[in-house]
Amino acid sequence: MNKNELAAAMVNNTEFTKNDALTIIDNLVEIVIDQMKRENGKLTIVGFGTFKSTMKKRKKGRNPRTGETIEIPARRVAKFIPGKKLKIQLD
Repeated sequence: MNKNELAAAMVNNTEFTKNDALTIIDNLVEIVIDQMKRENGKLTIVGFGTFKSTMKKRKKGRNPRTGETIEIPARRVAKFIPGKKLKIQLD
């Protein structure tokens, strides 16, 4: 399912227009991104899951083309932990 298909599904289940649904989706994505940019950013939607940002440590890697050892810098990554309802429905 892509963004337009999600908006269409929202229109079928609500009284929103497709443009309203697309605006809501865009706003939700922006809110999640803004929250994740914060240090120790976390956003929980009860039953659905938790979006959180964590730091990955720097590590050594290998360039697959040359075999040369390279340093991979520390970086912040996004993680999603499914909530209880989502876990039950997927099992």
